[in-house]
Amino acid sequence: MIIEPGQQVCRQCGRCCERWGWGQEGIVEDLLPWLEQDRTDILQHVAISLSDGSRISGRDLLTEELARIVRISYWQDTSGRMTRKCPFFGRDTGGLSLCTIHDVRPRVCREFTPWNWQNTEFYGNCPACRDKSP
Repeated sequence: MIIEPGQQVCRQCGRCCERWGWGQEGIVEDLLPWLEQDRTDILQHVAISLSDGSRISGRDLLTEELARIVRISYWQDTSGRMTRKCPFFGRDTGGLSLCTIHDVRPRVCREFTPWNWQNTEFYGNCPACRDKSP
């Protein structure tokens, strides 16, 4: 891997995923591979609001309803209650954080960089953030 000057490398401490895994908004493009691959294990944790005001779980979403989506929220438990932690966050045997859906994680997770985030209360202790060049 080539690291550009000023680029940060995630050290898999997990602090951002543990504190940031709730109430994030999704995009329809996130849902497409999950629907195509029948990933109900992921979709059951997605709350979807439709244009008629109804709220459904992603596991109940039909492809023809994609155009009616007005909001996608991550993450919920299997009974529909919003969770405080991502259901796909885990740790390996060495204690490093890992994402159990890393290859198909949503955009909000793929693009999040705590070292660019201004909320130092949550991310000021990120080891990657401490290495950022001034």
